[in-house]
Amino acid sequence: MKIKVKNFLCGDFMLENETAKILYREAAENIPIIDYHCHISPKEIAEDKRYDNIAQAWLGGDHYKWRAIRANGYGERYVTGDAADYEKFSAWAHTLPKCIGNPLYIWAHMELKKYFGYNGNLNAETMDAVWNLCNEKLQDMSARSIMKSSNVDLICTTDDPADTLEYHKAIQDDADFEIKVLPAFRPDKGLHIEKPGFTDYIKKLSGTSGVDIRGADSLFEAYSKRLDCFVSMGAKTADNGFEDIPFLRGDINQVLKKALDGQKPSREETDIYKTELMLFLAGQYQKRGLVMQIHLGVARNASDRLFKLYGPDAGADCIGGYDCILRLSKLLNELDKRDTLPKTVLYSVNPEDNAALAALMGCFQNGDCQIKQNATGKMQHGSAWWFNDTKTGMRDQLINLAEHSLLANFVGMLTDSRSFLSYPRHDYFRRILCQLLGEYVEAGEYPRDLPYLLRMVSNICYNNANDYFGFGL
Repeated sequence: MKIKVKNFLCGDFMLENETAKILYREAAENIPIIDYHCHISPKEIAEDKRYDNIAQAWLGGDHYKWRAIRANGYGERYVTGDAADYEKFSAWAHTLPKCIGNPLYIWAHMELKKYFGYNGNLNAETMDAVWNLCNEKLQDMSARSIMKSSNVDLICTTDDPADTLEYHKAIQDDADFEIKVLPAFRPDKGLHIEKPGFTDYIKKLSGTSGVDIRGADSLFEAYSKRLDCFVSMGAKTADNGFEDIPFLRGDINQVLKKALDGQKPSREETDIYKTELMLFLAGQYQKRGLVMQIHLGVARNASDRLFKLYGPDAGADCIGGYDCILRLSKLLNELDKRDTLPKTVLYSVNPEDNAALAALMGCFQNGDCQIKQNATGKMQHGSAWWFNDTKTGMRDQLINLAEHSLLANFVGMLTDSRSFLSYPRHDYFRRILCQLLGEYVEAGEYPRDLPYLLRMVSNICYNNANDYFGFGL
């Protein structure tokens, strides 16, 4: 019996029914990209960074790939250590063929195909040809040219309140670069009072804000000033990351002064500080019309060895925060009672939290977020994040959102990436979305109303995010 097998990365890969193929071709395939949460460096955009070789462009800062290379038995020298770029690329080339079922395999080859015109498979036998091809192509590529060729309309970077935003200003002052690059307010370093380096960070925030921070009032003043600066530079959102969600009321001023005096606050004092500061910040976000994004459930720096070798973001974080939904509900409820709850996007790195987040956000929906003709909903379940950023994870998040809320109002995909080569992840997501919608239709669970379905796909891939965040594209 002859078995029909699709060619690898053919035009309709991951699209298994005719409705899915139509939705993808006519709505999803060519729509521009809004990447409302990423870790791209604004400095590298401002300076239009170029790369000497594919290892620099592909492996630097990519902890997804780092974890895979370590899992293949390579020592840290070939990951974040002092091995030559070619040696690191070789380690990745030897690892990639083993990534069957891992999105890294498809992402990597989508990137090779899109940016370098390579249609083969990267492995130990082909790595020299790929190395030479990519390095030759990179001579004519830069950060900005990659973004333009990726059909990017807008990205939101991740920026500390103490950042001067000088590179954002340089980008915005350049009339020849049409892609919008907006800062996103990320106050994690000032929130995590228990972390080493907190007092040094507060000094830095004092310097940037021009406010001598000695207590809660001056801390709030400093954050208010920095928020005003971010908004003046076009910021539309604020990201907030937690290992666990705190909720404990108390005197923030007393806790802050204790920390500034060099004393380590207790767990209860830490929770008081974070709770009171988040209540203040969320109110300020709402006042300025910023979308609050909350990322939760991460256990940071599980490996002391890797933290000592590299520091944070070494690929040594994992899933944690197993009991934080109840405290998150209390935080949202307090803001709701005060009428200071901003538009909010909720993410958990733990897939077990999907249904809980969808149920929780339903408690705080209201009618104050009707934008233009689209009522996208005040509360959003964020896209499948980090360890959920897989085919199964994306499908599960979409199905969960469809079953517990309104999938058509979803604000869509983001890369959460540090790499300029990551934009094909949006195409990966769009194929999964179209396939799922096609399944609903062809199983008789939704009418084959193609005009409405095509609008739904366009909205999820672009329009909902544009309206919800107020980007004005």
